[in-house]
Amino acid sequence: MYSSILSASVFGLTARKIRVEADVSNGLPGAVMVGYLAGQVRETMDRVRTALKNSGFALEPKKITVNLAPAGFKKEGNFFDLPVALTILSAYGLLEEKLTEGLLVVGELGLNGEVCPVSGILPVVLEAKKEGCKACMVPWDNVKEAEYAGILPVIGVKTLREAVSFLGTEKNWKTVSIKKQASFTVPSYTGPDFRDIRGQQEARRAAEIAVSGFHNLLLIGPPGSGKSMLASRIPSILPGLSREEVLEISSIYSVAGLLNTEHPLVTERPFRAPHHTITPQALSGGGRIPRPGEISLAHRGILFLDELPEFPRIALEVLRQPLENRKILISRSNYSEEFPADFLLLAAMNPCKCGYYPDMQRCTCTEREIHGYLHRISRPLLDRMDLSAEMSRIPFEELWKKEREEAQEENSAAIRSRVERVQKLQLQRYEGTPYRFNGDLDSAGVQKYCVLGTEEEKILEGMYRKFSLTARSCHRLLKVARTLADMDESEKIRKKHLAEAAAFRAADEKYWG
Repeated sequence: MYSSILSASVFGLTARKIRVEADVSNGLPGAVMVGYLAGQVRETMDRVRTALKNSGFALEPKKITVNLAPAGFKKEGNFFDLPVALTILSAYGLLEEKLTEGLLVVGELGLNGEVCPVSGILPVVLEAKKEGCKACMVPWDNVKEAEYAGILPVIGVKTLREAVSFLGTEKNWKTVSIKKQASFTVPSYTGPDFRDIRGQQEARRAAEIAVSGFHNLLLIGPPGSGKSMLASRIPSILPGLSREEVLEISSIYSVAGLLNTEHPLVTERPFRAPHHTITPQALSGGGRIPRPGEISLAHRGILFLDELPEFPRIALEVLRQPLENRKILISRSNYSEEFPADFLLLAAMNPCKCGYYPDMQRCTCTEREIHGYLHRISRPLLDRMDLSAEMSRIPFEELWKKEREEAQEENSAAIRSRVERVQKLQLQRYEGTPYRFNGDLDSAGVQKYCVLGTEEEKILEGMYRKFSLTARSCHRLLKVARTLADMDESEKIRKKHLAEAAAFRAADEKYWG
């Protein structure tokens, strides 16, 4: 007897429909699975037969053939145990096939019949809706995540026996209603605050500009000047996420298997800070089973690279294309997958190996060592940094402020309110366009939205010649100037905005000129 049921497999960040077919016939008893299967999928039949036995289903010895269609691409993951078990039961006549029509099923089985959670439920639910399914059956631990989409009824099951009982009557599951979209609240920020930072006004200003326009930022300074301290506080001035952004980011983390089953939503902007020993593959994504890398896990948030020159050169060069296109295409011999990578790059570094250049009284590096250290960062990557801010050693009087003076340091809430105002202005300006923030502008966008007056054009021309700017760095300077104008609530880019934007590229000339 033949039976089939609909399932799905996650490939990259999207799910693909898989039809699980089973045929039970007379012949030499045994079970075989076909359909271009990966190793972990080939093990499905062993788990299913044991789970069926331990769940109390005594099956007559028959010839069982299971096929996962289509056979054109390799089936990966642990999604198919539960649908294979239900299809075999249906083929044996223990479950009516019509009871599973319009239902998409995913889930891993333990040997005792327990239904275990799987990664990537959000993309699966979206694919089920696309395929016209009426409901989804998922592991109980994945229910909250699946219900958040609010587009299909979701049936959560804990055991194989429970799944069969639930499908016992057609009326039982086809009357399940769509649960209202789960609400979420952005938790109040409890991390470190900008009030803790003493002095460093230039770096504080650069951080606010970077977040306001979504510009890449490079912090340069000696050891102990507060680069990492300032970077760890930038999440405190990031605006909250919209519902669409929560769903987008949560889908990425769902595929990566990084969601909490109790709170299966990412409600804060990502802040990823990988160690400098990271490989290019871990940074960009990919692998045998395509998975998002750090640049995709930082989507809509911040990727922080501390001690930038210590990262492998080949890993840093991976960043160049995603920083321009806001996405990355992973191509291998047997697959090609596109991952989102719209992140703010935040980097920190010492000016030399010992960390004290250009203070030659303390610096112990030779000129060759300094040159070699700085040039671990390629010029094309440096061109993609919109802002460079120097951080110097903090004077004692700034470090040891009295308690009555601490209140004078601006806190994160005050900075965040200004950032939200500037970002709201940009979202209104770019409504209906492919851009969201000033940092997203391409060359055509710069021409349209970064219009200069006659005097400003002359000033920009002088900067272009004096600092030997490339076309890319010139456009990035204009995008920063556009953000500075927005911060001043100015419709036009003025001379002071160009001057300040150029000042935040002065470190490039000082160290790499």
